[in-house]
Amino acid sequence: MQLQKDMPDHHDADLIIKLYDLRREASLRDARSALNNRYWPGSAEEAVEVTRHDHPLYTVFRQVAGYWEMVFGMAHHGIVHADYLVENSGEGLLLFTRVEPYLEAIRAATNPRYFLHAEWAARSTEVGRAIAETHRKRIESKKANRAT
Repeated sequence: MQLQKDMPDHHDADLIIKLYDLRREASLRDARSALNNRYWPGSAEEAVEVTRHDHPLYTVFRQVAGYWEMVFGMAHHGIVHADYLVENSGEGLLLFTRVEPYLEAIRAATNPRYFLHAEWAARSTEVGRAIAETHRKRIESKKANRAT
C-alpha cells in the first residue's frame, strides 16, 4: 500500500464530493435506507443470512457493502487521503461495526476478502478507530435497549 500524504488537497475534496453525489443516487439511497433500518445482526447466523441470494436484503446488502468497500479501498490504496475520507464516511464504518463481531463467519460463508478495506479503515486510521469505537458503543446501547 502507498503511504498516505500529509494533508488532503483539492483532488481529495473533489473525489469525496463525487462519492457523496453517488450516495445521493436514488437506488443507493434506497438501499442504504433499507439496510440501516433493517439490518442489525445479533448473531453470526443473522449476519450471514443476508449474503444468501434468496434473502430479501441480499441485493441492497451487496450494493451498500460493495460501495463502501470501493470507497475505503481508495484510501487503503493511497488514492485519497485516508483520514479525510474516513471522517466523511462514518456510515460505512457503521455498517462495518455491525458486522465486525461476525466477520469471520461472513468471510467463511462468502469471500475471505469481504470488508477488507472497511476493516482497514476502522483499525488502521486514527479517525476510523475513533469513529468505529463510537459506533461500537452505539450498537451495544441499541442491543441493550432491545434486551430490556
